[in-house]
Amino acid sequence: MPRALDERTVASWRDRAGKQGEKVHHALIEQATLDLVHVQADEMRVKGRSMIAWMGLSMMVSTRLWLGGVVSLRRDTTLADRMMRQVRACSQATCALLVSTDGWAAYPNSITRAFRDKIKETVGRGRASLRVWPQLCMATVIKRTEKKRVVEVTRTMTRGGLDQASRLLQVSQGGTVLNTAITLRLNATMRERLAALTRKCRHAARRLEALSHGMYLIGCTSNLCWPHHELSKATHMGFACTPAMASGLTDHLWSMGEVLTYKVAPPPWVEPKRRGRPRTRPTLDPNRPKRLRGRPRKHPLPEPTLTKRPRGRPRKLA
Repeated sequence: MPRALDERTVASWRDRAGKQGEKVHHALIEQATLDLVHVQADEMRVKGRSMIAWMGLSMMVSTRLWLGGVVSLRRDTTLADRMMRQVRACSQATCALLVSTDGWAAYPNSITRAFRDKIKETVGRGRASLRVWPQLCMATVIKRTEKKRVVEVTRTMTRGGLDQASRLLQVSQGGTVLNTAITLRLNATMRERLAALTRKCRHAARRLEALSHGMYLIGCTSNLCWPHHELSKATHMGFACTPAMASGLTDHLWSMGEVLTYKVAPPPWVEPKRRGRPRTRPTLDPNRPKRLRGRPRKHPLPEPTLTKRPRGRPRKLA
């Protein structure tokens, strides 16, 4: 009978694999410039040991590509800002984009702060203006439940027109009406594959780092390794296809070994800034001899050919 593995060994493997997955995600997904068209974002409540954590996830609807996630102890504006900055890192500049979220009040301002650019409108000195992308649309979907059943769905446009949102929704093949169904399926996938997210379980998480590492491990392998059922249908690609393949980021199915051994390029070297005030004196000519420092010498230098006079008292002869 094989020897059972220690749980600390398995946790160490999960953390190391999660760190590698995070590096691969930053190198491949966040460095890409994708035409996102339609993005859905949502957050789920995670019950741990002596803590309640929140995990925010975002997804590209047309290719089911996981764009990133954030784990935090608080469901506040910082969580929404960090998640929207990840979406902005994957997107093309000033493209037509529809962002669908739930009724959390922090989303509209966070989306506005993330998808805006500096534009210099006046000539000369002065601060540049921050202008939101002109083709940005924000949709809010609020569900009202009674006895754990959805009885009413309210769909509103927070920014942009409904005609433009319907056109983007049709291009992304995300349904016929405004919804957040795609990201809810992603939440179910996370809860199924990550044991710490399972409801009513005995292996709840104790550290935020463990949740973050597990999230990146599941998200990275979902993008690169596992074929997506909907994308593999004849109505989409017609062959075994991953979200990364549908997005044009890779041309083959990755194996777990390829993900764990992928070499991530180090960040570019940036010259450190010099501390202190800048040099005001002009630089000296290297061919010009330097000026002697100190006071001028009063006594002349001794002749090198002459013998030195002995110092001290003369030696007594016996």
